[in-house]
Amino acid sequence: FWLKHLARFLRLPSFPTPLPKATPSFFKMVRINVLRDCLNGICNAEKRGKRQVLVRPCSKVIIKFLQVMQKHGYIGDVEIIDDKRSGKVVIDLVGRINKCGVISPRFDVCLGDIEQLASNLLPSRQFGHLVLTTPYGIMDHEEARRKHTGGKIVGFFF
Repeated sequence: FWLKHLARFLRLPSFPTPLPKATPSFFKMVRINVLRDCLNGICNAEKRGKRQVLVRPCSKVIIKFLQVMQKHGYIGDVEIIDDKRSGKVVIDLVGRINKCGVISPRFDVCLGDIEQLASNLLPSRQFGHLVLTTPYGIMDHEEARRKHTGGKIVGFFF
């Protein structure tokens, strides 16, 4: 009895025990913005001079964004691979992309503000495109002006 109290009295103050190391079964990384990951992969592959890039996961917004880029000739063929999970996309690069990115959060853009936003984000008036999501679908800023509609800004490329 006395020996136990004496051992407790003589012991140095104990430090808090470290937390157990996290194993992969405890914590898992989640993707916050799949469109940002896609455009980042495209931009990095373009800088490295690659001819193709594989992007996963795939979503409807990514496909529509890529179709707008394809319509303006910034990327080549887009092949969607259905792997019964989240899907993959193989994109043929043509070497025309200087930069592409996502605007987050997706700000509201009315018809009159499109020109000001384009001048803020794009390098010149004749060069580059903003991508908007509108009630008529996902389109670039020039098509939105022709259809006389506003929407939310998704991203840009030039």
